[in-house]
Amino acid sequence: MNIRYRNVFLYVLIVIIPTVFGSFFFLLNAVEHSDEDRLDEARWTGSIHQRSWDQLISETVTTLEMLSMTAGTFNTDPKNLESLLQQALQLDPRYGGIYLLDRTGKVLSGSNQFFTDSDHLDKEYIKEVYRTKDIVISNTPDTLSNGQTVIGIGKPVLNEEGELLSIIAAHMRVDYVQNIMRLLTPDAKLSVLNFEGKPIMDINMDGDSSFSDQNSISIPIDRLPWTIKVELPKRKVLDIIQDAAQYILFLIIISHILFLLIKYWNLKKQTENEKKENELQKLELVGTLAASTAHEIRNPLTGIRGLVQLLSEKYTNTHDQYYFSVINNEISRINEIVSEFLILGKPTAQKKETIDLRNIIKELEPLIISEANLHNVRFLTFLPDKPAEADCNKDQIKQVLLNITKNAFESMHNGGDLTIKLSRLPSKAQIKIIDTGSGIPEGEIEKIFTPFYTSKDTGTGLGLVVCRRILQSFGGEIFITSKEDQGTQVDIFLPIHKHKG
Repeated sequence: MNIRYRNVFLYVLIVIIPTVFGSFFFLLNAVEHSDEDRLDEARWTGSIHQRSWDQLISETVTTLEMLSMTAGTFNTDPKNLESLLQQALQLDPRYGGIYLLDRTGKVLSGSNQFFTDSDHLDKEYIKEVYRTKDIVISNTPDTLSNGQTVIGIGKPVLNEEGELLSIIAAHMRVDYVQNIMRLLTPDAKLSVLNFEGKPIMDINMDGDSSFSDQNSISIPIDRLPWTIKVELPKRKVLDIIQDAAQYILFLIIISHILFLLIKYWNLKKQTENEKKENELQKLELVGTLAASTAHEIRNPLTGIRGLVQLLSEKYTNTHDQYYFSVINNEISRINEIVSEFLILGKPTAQKKETIDLRNIIKELEPLIISEANLHNVRFLTFLPDKPAEADCNKDQIKQVLLNITKNAFESMHNGGDLTIKLSRLPSKAQIKIIDTGSGIPEGEIEKIFTPFYTSKDTGTGLGLVVCRRILQSFGGEIFITSKEDQGTQVDIFLPIHKHKG
């Protein structure tokens, strides 16, 4: 996939999609919180009016009870109550009138003339008072002759035997109650409904007396069979957006940070892959050159070595022999470099056999001990009791171990310890080669497997590269850790041979 399209795809996957779905989620969450706040506000509004109505009814009942007790003590003309009813009306502006009715519904006495023109036994709440002999509030508003809308409340006047003597009727002014309710909650829209669900009065409805049940709540009035239906406040879109925006912004920042981290990780991985590819290309180039030129190099070298041998037999002078030995050493060095080239050029087609790694180390012990004695180094080996078999090439594994021990000896200028420890792990064999030499500087650790890189004056820079190439051809790995002036540890891992059956 093209890098540009891959970055676009990654951006869509890491930033765009989470931001879209996250924004949708946060907006829904903000709307839900807003709806909860609206519901709480509507409940608060309804509870205020619920308490207001309960208080209003309690005070009205108290007033009517006092008037009914007073009316029950009058044995004279009911007209004597008129001044008392007028006084009660003047003291409490919530009433549109207070009246005394006889058993037939005729007004005996009243605080004004708006209710005295006819019998009122046909009114439902008056009939209910006669039937129940208890206080009753009208379920529907009435309109007086002066155009005033009121709600009737009736209280029976009983004698000592519980017989109905008369009825005290009071008219509660709807406009007064509405004004009180508007003062309590000037912005709330609500209705007071009777037990049939029909509106008795509306507050701030602007001529529209209906709103949906989904957009309102109903709160019952304790002392009346009525309910207060409160419309939920409108959603504050700006507040919802502001509430969701902070979370959406946080999500955008986090998703972009994650995108940059993943992109950085991809770039780092891509750089490592390109580095490996470059190394492989170098090795492939070296292998190609080695395969095409190895024989051409070795053929003249063989001729040169033969002629030098003949000349060394002819010229036996000490100085001449010294020169011949130098020439032979350099020819051997050229042959060694060509051999390493050939190994680099053959990453596959290895001749493998199952070998116990303990035997390889034992066979190398005399050579390593001899070299250790020359460098004043103490050599130690630790081998497991059980076989550690691996599928590899015996000579090439020996070459790897000798190459690494050679580097170890060269790093221990003043003697030290060289330890080879073979361990059998569940699926791998591990060979540890530990020295107490000068170590490798931290800045050079990453370069030691780079072809042609060397810190030695006479090195080719191919020794460790060849070692890793050999081990990789057998499915193995090599790792080097080192601290300057403390020593180096080389860990070699080879897959354990799996026996069939």
